[in-house]
Amino acid sequence: MPELPEVEHARSLLERFVVGQRIVKVRVGPDTIVCAEDRPQKIAKTFRNAIMEVPDRRGKQLWLPLVDRPAVLVHLGMTGAVRVRGEQGLQLVAHGSVEEHWPPRFEKFWLKLENEVEVAFTDPRRFGRLRLRKDPLHEPPISDLGPDPIVDEIDMSAVSDAMLRRRAPIKSVLLDQKFMAGVGNWIADEACYQAKLNPHRLGAELEPKEAKSLVRKTIAVIQKACSVDADKDRFPRSWLFHNRWGKVQGARTAKGELIQFDAIGGRTTAWVPVRQN
Repeated sequence: MPELPEVEHARSLLERFVVGQRIVKVRVGPDTIVCAEDRPQKIAKTFRNAIMEVPDRRGKQLWLPLVDRPAVLVHLGMTGAVRVRGEQGLQLVAHGSVEEHWPPRFEKFWLKLENEVEVAFTDPRRFGRLRLRKDPLHEPPISDLGPDPIVDEIDMSAVSDAMLRRRAPIKSVLLDQKFMAGVGNWIADEACYQAKLNPHRLGAELEPKEAKSLVRKTIAVIQKACSVDADKDRFPRSWLFHNRWGKVQGARTAKGELIQFDAIGGRTTAWVPVRQN
């Protein structure tokens, strides 16, 4: 699933091409799952002839502001991607290779701008969502999100204290978007690995210094991933990330530590018992 760094990559990509441009052609696919809240025809009408403003993001929620129109929210779901014609797509480990032909398959919307740029949103598994919002920051789902490690100045003490009040596994707490927006499965695993904490431990059972370390590592992982534009090949080689995929029997970290795969809160969790206590 695209997590905060991958969604920030999409936002940054769009910002390079769409700001101030009028949409001259639009196509919204007849998908009543991805467009469950607002009909495809209504979304297409909102896009048509609109002028695009600077794309914005909070957590894993991306939205496209339009001059004098509602914004179009784009949640990428499990396999969604934002593509710009002629630009290399971001390759995610879980998605395999990136299709380069155009128009891309599994298109949910396609836009052509007055500068001849073409933009598409694709989603093979249809877990993504398109929504219309007049005031995105003050309406659900965005208004329900916790602090964003890139957008907001995080109050370390407040977030750490919130962790200590939770009687749930720390992996599950990290995945709660009301706790901290944008954390997904691989980021939560990486943060626990770097903080040397067993992901099964309950938040309420941590020492205060452990909670602060976990929050600090989570923020650091996100900031590092964003600083390299979510390019996985530029992530530090010491990261668990590079060896956590596929639940491979006998998988080991770059340091040779055996990786264990468990389910926590229904989510596959990669961790290293000899390191994480």
